[in-house]
Amino acid sequence: MEQSRGLRLILLPLPFQGHINPMLQLGNLLHSKGFSITIVHTKFNSLNPSSHPHFTFHSIPVDLSESEKACRPVSLLNAKCVEPFRECLATLLSDAEEDPVACLISDPFFHFTRSVAESFELPRILIRTGGATSLVVYAAFPLLKEKGYFPIQDSRLEEPVTELSPLKVKDLPGKDNSDPESIYQLITNMANEPKASSGLIFNTFEDLEQHALATLRQETYPNIPIFPIGPFHKCDSAPSSSTGLLAEDQSCISWLNTQAPKSVVYVGFGSIAAVKEAQFLEIAWGLANSNHPFLWVVRPGLVHGSSEPLPDGFLESLNGRGHIVKWAPQKEVLAHPSVAVFWTHSGWNSTLESICEGVPMICMPCFGDQMANARYVSHVWKVGVQIEHGIERAEIERTINLLMVEKDGEEIRDRAMELMEKANLCLKEGGTSYQSLDGLVKHILSIKSFAFGKQSE
Repeated sequence: MEQSRGLRLILLPLPFQGHINPMLQLGNLLHSKGFSITIVHTKFNSLNPSSHPHFTFHSIPVDLSESEKACRPVSLLNAKCVEPFRECLATLLSDAEEDPVACLISDPFFHFTRSVAESFELPRILIRTGGATSLVVYAAFPLLKEKGYFPIQDSRLEEPVTELSPLKVKDLPGKDNSDPESIYQLITNMANEPKASSGLIFNTFEDLEQHALATLRQETYPNIPIFPIGPFHKCDSAPSSSTGLLAEDQSCISWLNTQAPKSVVYVGFGSIAAVKEAQFLEIAWGLANSNHPFLWVVRPGLVHGSSEPLPDGFLESLNGRGHIVKWAPQKEVLAHPSVAVFWTHSGWNSTLESICEGVPMICMPCFGDQMANARYVSHVWKVGVQIEHGIERAEIERTINLLMVEKDGEEIRDRAMELMEKANLCLKEGGTSYQSLDGLVKHILSIKSFAFGKQSE
């Protein structure tokens, strides 16, 4: 800690909720180890500096129009950020009033940072905000293309991907995309970025993704140090509301306080995923017909082309058994004793938060790494089930009852509690993530000297 005091780290998050939160949580972790933290963020999905008064924030003038948000936003951000970030970095590195910069920590989807960091001879460490398993999948894209899996054919969706058991073809990203080639390119670029970095940080832990981490260390990135130091959110004392792009509705905690222990189905599909109106109505009636209390996050934009999607009289018919909010303090909700099951889109942050609270999952993945996450939840870790054959109210009702009350769901509930114990152990002194974080601090101190010398010239 004494060595890291007086050194600064520059963090550049990809400006989407699922990437911002882990980056800020990582900043808190590294701040607790003595580093000062500077966050560089875009005007697009801009951050609120008052939420982290112990960090320094710098905004770069990069924004996206509504039409740009809908079409290849990551590629556009990579193009638009180059010069503004270069100028910002030059200013930060030349500021004699501030602590010298040890390294840049950025997201591998921001591939433009490689050339900018190299031009300043600044070491660059990457943070993979998704899981290690999905990165193994992404790194295998060229091989999968060679074997004929890409472009994905509808007739093959149920076939196994033998190279990546237990995945099926439908679990690969890009099947519903109008421009599969651009998705393929985006993902292969991202998976190649760690090869040109000084290290790779994961928001995961050894006991959860041991096999994937071993593959990455031995085969994919044999020369790159890898640091699984998660779950980040369990070490982060900052309230979740301070990092969110949407305002949280705390009324759901008061409502949960009125419910019996292990009685509530919590339904939340993240900040980006969307469903069709017909699917939304099936979800609504499936929840109602299950006869279990439910807390449902219906954020603006969840339903394609509909602003008032709930059927007339729906809430009244429940007699208080359902509570609907636009956004929820998810970590608090999952930790609440009333919550029994989490129906999720299987984003990595949600998956990890559920695992850490021992809450079994119903998985309804939408895009990207969510399909692989859902497959692992249901078929490898076996702490949940996946809705695979269409969203239909009778199937929803059956799935909820399986996890809530049936004997077959008991093993899933037991495994969820066992995995929660492992998640808690890895963060304690001597645990794998605890040791990996120490290793990361030592690594940063070992790579900083070259950049350090340049800044003091």
